[in-house]
Amino acid sequence: MAQVLEFKLPDLGEGLTEAEIVRWLVNVGDVVAIDQPVVEVETAKAMVEVPCPYGGVVTARFGEEGTELPVGAPLLTVAVGGTAPADGASAVSAAPGKPAASAADAESSEYSGNVLVGYGTAGPAARRRRVRHAGPGVTAGGRTEAKAPAAPQAQAPAAPQAQAPAAVVQTPVAPVAPEGPVPVISPLVRKLARDKGIDLREVRGSGPEGLILRADVESVLAAAETAAETAAARPAPAAAPAPVAVAAAGERVPLRGIRGAVADKLSRSRTEIPDATCWVDADATELMAARAAMNAAGGAKISLLALLARICTHALARHPELNSTVDTAAREIVRLPSVHLGFAAQTERGLVVPVVRDAGTRSAESLTAEFARLTEAARQGTLTPGDLTGGTFTLNNYGVFGVDGSTPIINHPEAAMLGVGRIIPKPWVHNGELAVRQVVQLSLTFDHRVCDGGTAGGFLRYVADCVEHPAVLLRTL
Repeated sequence: MAQVLEFKLPDLGEGLTEAEIVRWLVNVGDVVAIDQPVVEVETAKAMVEVPCPYGGVVTARFGEEGTELPVGAPLLTVAVGGTAPADGASAVSAAPGKPAASAADAESSEYSGNVLVGYGTAGPAARRRRVRHAGPGVTAGGRTEAKAPAAPQAQAPAAPQAQAPAAVVQTPVAPVAPEGPVPVISPLVRKLARDKGIDLREVRGSGPEGLILRADVESVLAAAETAAETAAARPAPAAAPAPVAVAAAGERVPLRGIRGAVADKLSRSRTEIPDATCWVDADATELMAARAAMNAAGGAKISLLALLARICTHALARHPELNSTVDTAAREIVRLPSVHLGFAAQTERGLVVPVVRDAGTRSAESLTAEFARLTEAARQGTLTPGDLTGGTFTLNNYGVFGVDGSTPIINHPEAAMLGVGRIIPKPWVHNGELAVRQVVQLSLTFDHRVCDGGTAGGFLRYVADCVEHPAVLLRTL
C-alpha cells in the first residue's frame, strides 16, 4: 500500500521567507527519484532548483508557475512504498534491485532529507533522523508505531505544530556546535522567532539532540512577557507622577494647519540639512542715511527690507552656490538660475514665508510694493499656494521683534537664510575714533553640503560691506 507524503517548500536560508515558482520540472503521475529536482523557484537572492527528498510517484502539485509561496507551504505530494494508482507501475524502491518491503521500510529508504541540490546522501556522514509531526502511524506521544528494522535512522518525537499536516522533515543527529547551524527544522519556528526578535542561538532546545521546538520559543516569549509585567507592576518613584500630572493638566494645542506645516518643515530641515551659522556686526549708519535720502527725493517710499533684498540678490549673483538646492536622490547640487526671495512674515495664524518672484530683476520700488502686497495678503489670510512655494533663498528680519541675533533654521529645501537683527545705536570705532553708530548683526545659516565656510563667509562679508557702504552696489547697477 503506497503512502502519500507531502513535501513543503523548505527553508532556503539567509532569512528568505518566500519564493516564486518559476518552472515545474515534473508533472502529476511522473516517477521521481530521491533528490531529483522537481521545481525551479526564484527568491530575492537567486534562482534555485529544489529537490524532492522522496522517491515515488507525484500525486499532486500546489501552485502554478508565477505563484509566490511562503516557506513551509506544500509544494507537492509523492506516493512512496507502493504502486502508482494510475497504471500500476511500481514506485521507486529503496535501492535498485531491491523490492520495497513494508510501508515503513519504503518510506525510510525513499526519503533522503535533502532540501537543496548538492547535499550528499551516499555516505554515513549524511545519516538523518526522521521527525514525524502527525499522521498515520503516529501515537499520542508523538512516536511512530512501526520501526524500520535495518534503516540507519531512528524515530524522534514530533515537533508540536498543530496546523502542520502529515509530513516528514529531517534534522542532523550530531550535536550542533555553538558556532554551527541553529538546531531547528521548522520554518514556522524560525519565522516565529524572527518576528518576535528572538535569537535562536540563545534558546535551549527540548527536542532530541537539542532540537528547538515551537514550545521552546513560546517559553522564551512567555518568560519575557512575565518579566515585563513584573517591571510594570513595580511602584514608580515618588517623583515620577508629578510631571505626568502637570502634562495632563496643561493646555494641549493641536499641531495642524499652518502651525503643523511649519513644524513639519522645520523638523525636516533640522533632520536632513547639515547647517552651520556665521555672523558679523555691521555699521548700518550709511545705509539708513541712503534710505532717508531716497525717500526725501519724492516718489514711493523705499522700505529697509527692499534695500536688504537688493543687497541679497547681488550677493547671490556673486556666490550662486547659496542659491541652490540638494537633490538627495541623485546626489547632486542644483544651482538655480533665478532668485525667488522668501521673507518671513509673522501673522495671527503663525509664521508664513511668502515668495517674491524674480527678485534679482526687480528695482527697490518694485520690491517694496511686492513686499507690501504679500505682507497684507498674509495678514488677511489670502495668500495662494503659489505665493508660498518655490523660494530659493530666504531673508528673515527678526529685528522687528527687538532682538539682536539669532541662528535661523533653513527653509527646506533651500540652501541658506540671512537673518537681520535690530538696528540700534551702539559704540563703534569709526575713522579711528569711538563714535555712536547704527549697528546691526547679520547672521547666515547655510547648508554645508553646498559650500564651505569660505564661500559662506565671502557672501556674508559682501552683504556687510554693502550695508556699511551702499555705494558698493553702484558697481553692479
